[in-house]
Amino acid sequence: MKKYPEAIGPYSAFRITGNLIFTSGQLPINPETNEFPSNKIEDQTRQSLLNVKAILEENGCTMDNIIKTTVYLHNMNDFNAMNEAYKEFFVSPYPGRTAVAVEKLPKNALVEIEVIAVLDK
Repeated sequence: MKKYPEAIGPYSAFRITGNLIFTSGQLPINPETNEFPSNKIEDQTRQSLLNVKAILEENGCTMDNIIKTTVYLHNMNDFNAMNEAYKEFFVSPYPGRTAVAVEKLPKNALVEIEVIAVLDK
């Protein structure tokens, strides 16, 4: 069983080109239950990042290999709470990051996170 959820549409969970791995946006879907962990932004952020971590580990990487993240939030008022959960997964120097608010995310998620990582770091 995969440690991250299957893509919910016609796309790959990740692609590798050269020495870079690009993940698709990871929704906060627990791969064992196929559900969100809760309706709290902190829990959903952790699950999205656990999914990212599983993809990276499958490809011989760690979270330290990440050079850029993009965080899509349903509500920018969740920014500070998202940051509290997000920082549990990273140490300085942090990867570059863009965080944007969007009107709606698939499955009514509160957050979706995609990353770019270097394979041979």
